[in-house]
This record gives sequence, structure tokens and C-alpha cells, in this order.
Amino acid sequence: MELFHNLLLGLATATEPVNLLYCLFGVLIGTAIGVLPGIGPIPTVALLLPFTFGLAPPTAFIMLAGIFYGAQYGGSTTAILVNVPGETSSVVTCLDGHQMARNGQAGLALAIAAIGSFFAGTVATIVIALLALPLAALALKFTAVEYFSLLVLGLIAAVVLAHGSVAKALAMIVLGLILGIVGIDVSSGAERMTFGFPQLADGLDFVPIAMGLFGLGEIAANLERTSADRQVVTKKVTGLMPSLADLRAAFPAMLRGTAIGSFLGVLPGGGAALPPFTAYALEKKIARDPSRFGKGAIEGVAGPESANNAGAQTSFIPLLTLGIPSNALMALMIGALMMHGIQPGPQIMREQPQLVWGLIASMWVGNLMLLVINLPLIGVWISMLKIPYRLLFPAIVLFCCIGAYGISNSMFNVWLMLGCAALGYFFIKIGVEPAPLLLGLVLGPQLEENFRRAMLIADGDVSVFVRSPISAVILLIVAVLLVAMFSPKIAKKREEALAE
Repeated sequence: MELFHNLLLGLATATEPVNLLYCLFGVLIGTAIGVLPGIGPIPTVALLLPFTFGLAPPTAFIMLAGIFYGAQYGGSTTAILVNVPGETSSVVTCLDGHQMARNGQAGLALAIAAIGSFFAGTVATIVIALLALPLAALALKFTAVEYFSLLVLGLIAAVVLAHGSVAKALAMIVLGLILGIVGIDVSSGAERMTFGFPQLADGLDFVPIAMGLFGLGEIAANLERTSADRQVVTKKVTGLMPSLADLRAAFPAMLRGTAIGSFLGVLPGGGAALPPFTAYALEKKIARDPSRFGKGAIEGVAGPESANNAGAQTSFIPLLTLGIPSNALMALMIGALMMHGIQPGPQIMREQPQLVWGLIASMWVGNLMLLVINLPLIGVWISMLKIPYRLLFPAIVLFCCIGAYGISNSMFNVWLMLGCAALGYFFIKIGVEPAPLLLGLVLGPQLEENFRRAMLIADGDVSVFVRSPISAVILLIVAVLLVAMFSPKIAKKREEALAE
């Protein structure tokens, strides 16, 4: 009964006119940046964070979430029509989606991708609603000891699927943790790594760092792409209504993809590419004729696209119930919560029910919007590929500088953002993924706070972390992951999987 009451509260919040407007804005922006290869939802959310200051928290998060799952739709459009994945998660859609387009079935491929995404989004919304209350109730029983171990697991899991060497990913985690403790120590009042700058007394501002690393850094790297890399297809798309036979062929793949995405999206560090690639591998393995894949198999579009959208939405579960980000974009969401004065954690379910359930309900509303508006606007999305990055970049830099300055009316944040942009570009050039750094930056203060609380509870006895059964199991998983990652045999398989 409580679940239905909460869902009604969420629907009432999500269908408020202002929230509907910002949900529409979010999914449209998300689709647009999904279409443009190389920009992605992480830079876009990072760039728009400063502009959510004047919004109510439910409205801000409904818009930011819309950008995230809207990008999953947009990425599949260019993957199918242009053979250029707008999103990492849409890479696998190119394999069969573009072949279907070349076979004259572009409309069918786009329709199956949209229907599969809507179906998966609907199921994922139900999964979130069903799991939110039990997980939050369980999390409320956690003490600082279990939270510390859980945070360590989240950080290490982020390393497992980070591109590049394990050592580099661990170094990024450590660097993020160090940056996260800059400022005045709450307990002693001593300054830590402020180097005499009064602007650092309250710590490094999360938003300029995210905007620099993920916004300007990644978009600057895209300036090196030539227009020849993208061959825009302008042929009119027809046949957007699939037949019953097509739906019957695609529906089992949608079900399997939704189940895979719903499970893998919850895992810390899962990343955007894991659910669709896993779904594609499964469909190919169980198919009666695997040779059809890569030549326009409808299951090769339905399964990955369903897994893609389900994974995107269920990645909100650890954030809403435990206050733990499962990927870099969820780390941005935690930063946004803190910006709005909301402490992430299981208490959100009780203290901010309108925010949590409004966000959950808005996911279904947003997916319905995407299904209705996406297919008729295909021509608009494809025409956006003609816009060169050299024209987009100056406008993006201008908006970034305005946003960074507006956080605290300080030029220090602008220079911090530009410095992080140079650092982000450097990371890209040397092949280091900055996502673990962002997770370390966000989780660093929480890790320190829970460690100190645990030490106060145990009078400084570090064995408390293995005396607690839950904490001991979590730390055992961490140890197994670390040993596995540094095992030469497993490390080689990991590199091959990531390269693929």
C-alpha cells in the first residue's frame, strides 16, 4: 500500500506543468547530445549543473535524468543511419542496425530501437520502485563501519571496467580522494592543502572540476575529428511501423535485454557499454543461426537497445537507496544533490520523498515522451550532424565560463575549470580515464567521515571492519577483485574485452 501511495506522489510531482516542461527539455537535450558523437551525457550534465541552481530539486533532477536516458535514444539514431555511435552504449547497435538500414529497413530498425527502449524503460521504472524501499530500509541499518566498506567496494569496482591499466585507474582514484579532502578539517579546524588560497578553505568545488574534466576536456579532444569522419545520410526514412511478425521476432530479445540491463545497471562501476554488449553476446549465442548477426538481425538491435535503456535507469538505484554512485554520471548526480543542500544516502527516501518518487515517475513519463517525439524528428537529429565542432566549441566554452563564474561569483572557479579542462585533455591523450578521479572526489569526504566515525565507535581498533559480518564480506569481495585485477591471466582477458 505504501508503494502505491509513493507512486501516486511521484506521478503528481512528475506531471506538474513545470516538471513536465523540464522533463521534455531534458529528453530533447539528451537526444540531441546522443546524436552528436563524442559529447555524451556526462559532459552535458556537467555543463548544465550550474544552471540548476534556481530550480527546485525535483525539477532539476527530473531534467538531469532526462538528459541521461534521452542520450541512450539519440545514440542509436546515428548508429543505425550513419554507422557512427553517438554514445559508447550505442556502439553495438551499429553492427546490425546499420546493416538493416543498408538493407532498406532503416525505419524498422529505428522503430524497434525506440519500442525496445520504451519497454525497457517502463520495466526498469517498476524495478526501481519495487527495490527502492527494501534497499533503503536495509541501508538504514548500516553503521559507519559497513558504509566505509561499501564505499571502498564502489571505488574498487569502478576500477574494474575503467579503460587502461589497473594501476592508472587506481592512481586516478587516489588522486580524486586527495582532492576530495582539500580544505579545512571539520574536526581539528586545520587547513589541508589550501596553499594559502582562501578560496580553497571550503574545499574544491565539484562543478568546475566536472565541467573541465568531462565537458571542455572531452569536447576539445573532439576538435581533432575531421568532418570526413562523419558521413551524413539524408535519405528519407520510411516504414516506421513494425509488423506483428517483426514484433514477435524482437520481443524475446527485448525481454532478455531488459533483464540483463536491469541487473548490470545496478552494479558499481558497470559503465554504459556493459549491458548492451552483454545482451548482444547472449542473443548471438542462443540464436539458431548466429551467422545472421552482423548482417541485419533484428534481435541484434532489440536486445542491446533494451539493455542499454534498462541499465541507464537502474543505475539510479544505488544512488537513491545507498547514496553510492554506480558510475561517473551518478557521481555528478551526487554532486548535484550536495549543491542543492541534500545529503545523499538512504535517509533521502524519508526526507525527500517528493524528489525521489517524482524522479522515478518522471522516468516513465520521459520515456513516453521519447517514444512519441523521437521518430518524427529523425530528420532534425540527422541534420545536426552537419554542425562542425569548431562552431559548437566557442559557444560551449562561453556557457561553461558563465556557469562556473555564477556558482560563487568568483573568477577562481573559472580558472579551476580551465585548468581541469587542460588536465582532462592531457588524460585523454595519454589514455587515462578520468571517471575514477571523479568518483574519488565525490566519495572522498564520505569515506573519511565514515572511517572517523567507525574509529570513534571502536576506540581506534581497525579490526572492527572485519568483526562486522557485512563489512567483512564486502572487504573480502574487494580483496578478491584486487587480486583478480592484478592476475596476469585475468588482466589479459580484461584488456581483450575492453578492446573489443
